[in-house]
Amino acid sequence: MIDIALYQPDIPQNTAAIIRLGACLRLKVHIIEPCSFSLEDKRFKRVVMDYDKFTKIFKYGNFLDFKEKNSKSRIILLTTKATKNYLNFKFKKNDILLFGRESAGVPESIHIDTKVKIKIPLQKKVRSLNVAMSVAIASSEAIRQLENK
Repeated sequence: MIDIALYQPDIPQNTAAIIRLGACLRLKVHIIEPCSFSLEDKRFKRVVMDYDKFTKIFKYGNFLDFKEKNSKSRIILLTTKATKNYLNFKFKKNDILLFGRESAGVPESIHIDTKVKIKIPLQKKVRSLNVAMSVAIASSEAIRQLENK
């Protein structure tokens, strides 16, 4: 199945919600450090509850370490700057969906380094979705596609 990767997450409640989603949908979660909070943070613990025991969580010191350890997977960046709609994209087994920081996305160097970019189309007057919502939307479509093969 697919995996989820979070680049330097900065809102503990969103990260916890994504880990819960991962537990419920059997998705592994990769966290690219540094986080702006501890996984012992009470805001994180309140939302994650005990769901962190039901999924695999991998932590990496930086993006290069993440990329090297996942070299056999296709990394797909979800970004508002992409042109390809996620609904017109063919997901593959072992894809990793990469999501940026809530406050700033990913740096330009990662945009340049990541070949595959997709977006969830939004109306023009808004900037972005909550990252946990984006993870749920994109991972649901990937699962739908892969389970229908």
